[in-house]
Amino acid sequence: MTPSFETYAAIRFGYGLRPGATPPQSPEAMLAALAGPDLAAADWPIAGFAEKAEAERALGLLRKARREKVDGAEEEFKAANRAALVVSAGEMRHAMLRAITGPDGLRERMVRFWADHFSVNARGKGLRDVTSGYIEDAIRHNITGNFRDLLRAASLHPVMLIYLDQVLSIGPNSRIGKRAGRGLNENLAREILELHTLGVGGAYAQTDVRQFAELLTGLFYNFRTGFDYRVQAAEPGAETVLGEVYGGGRTERLADIHAALDDLARHPDTARHIARKLAVHFVADDPDPALVAALEAAFRDSDGDLMQVYGALLAHPAAWSDFGAKARQPFDFIVAAFRALGTDPGEIANLNFRKTRQFLSGPMAVMGQPWQQPPGPDGWPEALEDWITPQGLAARVEWALMAINAFGRDQDPAAFAVAALGDMADDRLRRIVGFAESRAEGMALVLASPEFNRR
Repeated sequence: MTPSFETYAAIRFGYGLRPGATPPQSPEAMLAALAGPDLAAADWPIAGFAEKAEAERALGLLRKARREKVDGAEEEFKAANRAALVVSAGEMRHAMLRAITGPDGLRERMVRFWADHFSVNARGKGLRDVTSGYIEDAIRHNITGNFRDLLRAASLHPVMLIYLDQVLSIGPNSRIGKRAGRGLNENLAREILELHTLGVGGAYAQTDVRQFAELLTGLFYNFRTGFDYRVQAAEPGAETVLGEVYGGGRTERLADIHAALDDLARHPDTARHIARKLAVHFVADDPDPALVAALEAAFRDSDGDLMQVYGALLAHPAAWSDFGAKARQPFDFIVAAFRALGTDPGEIANLNFRKTRQFLSGPMAVMGQPWQQPPGPDGWPEALEDWITPQGLAARVEWALMAINAFGRDQDPAAFAVAALGDMADDRLRRIVGFAESRAEGMALVLASPEFNRR
């Protein structure tokens, strides 16, 4: 069965159908909504990084007082840590509610795509409570602009500097490097070249990685003092990256770092890498080469204008074929299920900490996608077989029964199949779910079906 445009648009480029919500009617309407005001963020606010960093700074002071055994510090730290966990759980609920209720599914999908492209792991290094702020400021605010701005914002954000250990990188020949015997850390330089811009196999060598790492020295952040460019930690002299010379002057090198990032954003390999990643994420694990070429051309010809690239994606025939070639990842699955169930947003918004773990963060972890904890800087895997596994499907079925009993209305399973899948709910599926022993089990069969778990 070939789905309609509305079904394709809602499921492949959004988070699925929702009773009472009008699905996208055209590519032009989808792009217009994306270019318009961010209504979901206004409805479900998440604090930016500055506010989150201040909270982490205060928590760090309590952590220090506890280590020093200051009177009352242990109890104060525990209370503040519990409060921070509650806030983080609430922000996770808001992130999900944006996708569950928002009128612009493409925006939410693009936020997730770019947050994965510029992946950080919120676990450890003091990043648990600030990663949502990084996504809010560096990613969400830049997904409709130019890739150059997005690259700068994400790659040089304090969360990225901490996650990839750039704050530990010291120029070996700098004043601090000579005095302390500390050296270079190449993590950020390597990931910018290999993951954020040129891609694996791009036109760079180990020499470029090292020279770029030397150029990046001096970037520093901690939660106590904030961001700083430390000239005394920067490797002196000029650096050559992909044949271009940066630095070597008498002033600080932030402008040189920005220039290097801008040149990487404009490199032909970057256009090719981003084009393929978008096609793989949205359309197929092995996408049509013509689709990739169209996205690459749009990226290159527009000098990295992301809206032009999205327009090329939605305009290409290959984007509207082969339904079911991609898997819904656990976050996508849970959001899509809540949309299909027509769950009252207030029920999710008002979940307490324990219920949030029971219905949201815990099940995502069991399904293989713990919240904001990708396995590495390359983000979550894309291949269908990484997500559609016996263990993963069993966890989805178990969650579906639990969620239907807690949040779902008593619905006819065949009618629910249509509500969840539109014209992809064929006669066979409606007949199968109608044979279930109970309505809840029939609805769970819809959520466990290949049609619902793929897009």
